[in-house]
Formats: sequence, C-alpha cells, structure tokens
Amino acid sequence: MSKIKLLIGSSLTTLLVALGIIQSKLQEPATAASNDVMAPHFLVDPLWPKPLPNHWVQGRTIGVDVDERNHIFVVHRDQEEMFAVRTELGLYAGVSECCTPAPPILEFDIDGNLVNAWGGAQEGAPYVWPASNHGIEVAPNGDVWIGGNGGGDSHVLVFSRDGEFIRTVGVPGNDRDSNSTTHFSQVAEIAIDAQAGEAYLADGYRNRRVAVVDVATGAFKRYWGAYGNRPDDDADVTYTPGVPGPQQFRGPVHCAAPSNDGLVYVCDRGADRVQVFRTDGTYVREVVISPATLAQGSTWDIAFSPDADQEFIYLADGQNFKIYIIDRESLEVLYTFGDGGRQPGLFYAPHSIATDSEGNIYTTETYEGKRVQKFLFQGMQAVTVRDRAPTWPADEL
Repeated sequence: MSKIKLLIGSSLTTLLVALGIIQSKLQEPATAASNDVMAPHFLVDPLWPKPLPNHWVQGRTIGVDVDERNHIFVVHRDQEEMFAVRTELGLYAGVSECCTPAPPILEFDIDGNLVNAWGGAQEGAPYVWPASNHGIEVAPNGDVWIGGNGGGDSHVLVFSRDGEFIRTVGVPGNDRDSNSTTHFSQVAEIAIDAQAGEAYLADGYRNRRVAVVDVATGAFKRYWGAYGNRPDDDADVTYTPGVPGPQQFRGPVHCAAPSNDGLVYVCDRGADRVQVFRTDGTYVREVVISPATLAQGSTWDIAFSPDADQEFIYLADGQNFKIYIIDRESLEVLYTFGDGGRQPGLFYAPHSIATDSEGNIYTTETYEGKRVQKFLFQGMQAVTVRDRAPTWPADEL
C-alpha cells in the first residue's frame, strides 16, 4: 500500500509541475521583467472602506461601479444562506450581539464613508428582486442597473440612485434562450455606452451572448455570440488549453464593456479569453489570458484606465487570484498584482473591478472573500515585477 501511495504522490507532483510549466510557457511573453516598460502601479488602502454601521456585514460581494461623483456602488448577496448564521449573523438570528446582513446595495464616497444603503426583496414590490444579485452599473444620470444569475433571473432591474424603482428590463422567470428578444438568462454584468444611450448586457450564465438595450426605455436592440456568430445553446463549447477555443461563448459571458473608441470587450470566462467587437457585433480580435486555467476560468471582469484614450485594461481573475494590467492597443499583459489570501492587497476570488476618475481601482471578492478593496493609483512606474507585484509599500514588507 505504501508503494501505491508513493507512486500516486509522485504522479500528482509530476502532473502539477507539468501544468505549471505549461502555464508558464503559454504566458511567456508576460514574464520577463523590463525597466523599459512603464505602466500604472497601485498600493492597497488597508483602511478603505470604513467600518459599516448597525453591526452590518457583507455577503458575497458580487459587483462594483463608480458614478460621476466618484461614489462607489457595491452589490452583495444578503440572503441568510450566504452566511454562517449562528456565528456571522448572531444578532440576526437572535443568539448574540453581532451581526446582521447589510442591505444589498451599498454606496460609499471616495473616502470610504457609507452614504446610502438600500435594496432587496420586498413583499408587494412592483419588481422581482434577483434570486442571486450579480453585477451593478450606474448610468450617467445616476440610475442603478442590477443583474442576477439565480434561478428565474431573466431580467435586469433599474432604480434611482436612492433606490426608487424605475423599470424592469426583460421578463422574469424564463429559461435560457440566447436568441430571445424579450428576456435574458442570468445576466452577469451591465455596462453603459453613454454617448449612444445603450446598455450592454453580458448575458450570461445561461445564455451565450452579448445583448444590447436602449438605456432610456429598455427596448431590445441587438445581440451576438462569440466571433459575431448567431448564438447556439446546443453547441459544443469544450475548452482545451492550447487548442483554438469554441465558436460559441463557453460562458459565463461575464463582462461586455464598451470603450470610448467604439469597441466592446467581452469576457468569455470559461474559455480564458477576452473577445473584442465593434458595437454592431463585428468580431475584431481576441486575447487568451493564462490559458492553462481550468475550472472557473481567468477572465472575470474588466475596467479601463480613466484617461481619454483608455490606454490600459485592468482584468480581474478570480481563479488565479490576481489583477492583470494590460496594454489596450496590443492586448499585452504588462504585469499582474495580487495573490491568494485574506490580508489587504490579497484576494479570495476577485470578481468585479472598477476605476474612479483619480485612477484608483476597486475590486470585489465573492465566495468567502465578502469584501471590497481599494487600490491607490501611484502613477506610471517602470515594471520590475511581471507577476504578482506587491501592493504594500516596500518598507512595510
């Protein structure tokens, strides 16, 4: 028996080493440090945000966006099953003094003060709150759009910034149909093109497409699948590292972000890729990120640097627990920061990402991460560490 265990252990070690070599080789263009490369750098702010009032705690923190006032909007899952009830929610359960779930929508100012909190299912409400909150977008007029990836979440909700219900986009309670023009299926994220007055929906966890609706009315406008193909819910979407990806989105289609210059960047998370389109759905190009990544994939969400040219893409990778800094023109990974852990600057499944007008980055963490973090923009600096650069000051390490 001991020989069998030894052989198994040796085989597993060999396999893990091989996978590490494959990952390294596939990502080789992004590994060698060079002082000639300049890129934005960041330090974590360990004191942001400030503690929540009322013994509130966050659940799985699943979306973040920044409005034009540099207020940070966060959506988390406040359902009882998101917590260890007798420990995390002792006050809620009536067994101890702390704690209770915070309302699902939290609004912070840039200094980390909580300035508003609202949302959630309400009896008799004129809307169906998502079974599983997922994604948040603040429109230029301050309206807040919310998606969902739970059972029956085939719609998007729109509220005022103070939580007053405005409209439902799509019909709740429907199953998948990636060619439907009346409903969605588990929308992961929403992003608004202010100039065109259009909202891009990463649709999503069940559907395999990008859908576009009118911001003012919610009217359906157009949709497309991977490579600009018509979506096919029955297609084979097997992903094998090192082999060309499937012709349909493997999913979840986890982001669809329009840029200032008329392109749309789409996260096909399970296939480790970001595909780039024109706004009419014409395919332009793609980049595969950490292509040896299996399980939940590497491409979870993207944000752009706030300069007019949006020179950089910031990509959250919830499987590898890091953030990529990418040159938008070349789609080259310049470097990454972060690692697994619970201390400030480390991650447990970084899920969503956003930037403010000062260049700071905000990230959320799902599962047991249950938090939002802020990374302070330090200006352009030479890249000296290509993978998992530290986010603490050097004299503190």
